[in-house]
Amino acid sequence: MIVPSIDLLDGQTVQLVGGREKALDLGDPRPWARAFGRVGTVAVVDLGAALGRGDHRALIEELVALAPCRVGGGIRDVAQARAWLDAGATEIVIGTAARPEFLRQLPRERVVAALDAIDGEVVVDGWRTRTGARVEAAMAELRPFVGGFLVTFVEREGRLGGTALERALALRAAAGDRALTVAGGVTTADEVATLDRAGIDAQVGMALFTGRLALADAFAAPLRSDRADGLWPTVVVDEEGGCLGLAWSDRASLAAALAEGRGVYRSRRRGLWRKGESSGATQELLRVEADCDRDALRFVVRQRGAGFCHRGTAGCFGAGRRAGVAALVRRVADGATLRDAASYTRRLLDDDALLAAKLVEEARELADARDADEVAREAADLLYFASVALARAGVPLAAVERELARRALRVTRRAGDAKRAVAS
Repeated sequence: MIVPSIDLLDGQTVQLVGGREKALDLGDPRPWARAFGRVGTVAVVDLGAALGRGDHRALIEELVALAPCRVGGGIRDVAQARAWLDAGATEIVIGTAARPEFLRQLPRERVVAALDAIDGEVVVDGWRTRTGARVEAAMAELRPFVGGFLVTFVEREGRLGGTALERALALRAAAGDRALTVAGGVTTADEVATLDRAGIDAQVGMALFTGRLALADAFAAPLRSDRADGLWPTVVVDEEGGCLGLAWSDRASLAAALAEGRGVYRSRRRGLWRKGESSGATQELLRVEADCDRDALRFVVRQRGAGFCHRGTAGCFGAGRRAGVAALVRRVADGATLRDAASYTRRLLDDDALLAAKLVEEARELADARDADEVAREAADLLYFASVALARAGVPLAAVERELARRALRVTRRAGDAKRAVAS
């Protein structure tokens, strides 16, 4: 699939030709990260750090919060590598420092070795120093220590002349069971599709930024359909993964959805369908995902208004769509919105001291519980009061899940000792 690339230099999004000549200055990277993040992982390259011209640490931390990011450029010590993983980078890309003794100190599945090459020879130090090593030999040495490789064909980088397809396909075998991404010259949707069929991702920058390759065309390139009308079935889910319904997409609706950042589909009766245009039940498009066979899509959306279904319900599969914690949090939030003066939830929302006391009380009861049934009951009580605290602050469950996902990416271990007041 496509891996859009954002290169950073002097605080701006740039594109270089051959790693040296600045061809484009594209301004603030944040809007690019939001747009590119709708199709998956974004490669963020700190050219400043790679070239010894300062780093973009604070800026990249913002980008990591906006989109799933693979971060690289100038990572030369383990502490720095771990810091990016702790900050929420899905992966880190290690170039010059990619040596077995360095890599074995990091979680293999989240490390990508960057092998930048000129005519098949690995170059380092911002593409300025030739090493004499061939890419295949470097892959063989590093394969036990990484989850994947990024191979950049430097002589093609930024030139919009097409990538080295035959070379890329040969490297697929050298990568073995590790993931492989190639960069440098990828310009057309056909190239993206060819690489995808071989199990290779295409990292693209210049072609996207110049408009030679539209984001929707790049994403759709590997997709196929066995329908006469060419439509792709599209499962629509909310932020919590709850299924809202089934829709259909084609290239035009996908392009509109990605450009506008909203739920846009292809109705088999009405044509292009912008969800909520007449009802007000609009959707913010968070991301689009293709299934493993490349013949179906999943839209992850933030639903607003009455819901997805034309009958005014949250989803098309009935009231049983939500269960467990998600259902609890939504019921409490809805109750807070209705401001039912007679409800216990309303009383808790209106009395901060009572809510605080109940949170502490229920947490203590859960800590003291031992029997399995008792633990389940006390945990349910605590989750209810926690959901009231979320409703009071207007925080959706999806925000909690995002925070949990961010923490799950940390690699630095903490002592986790109790604070003195709690321990006593």
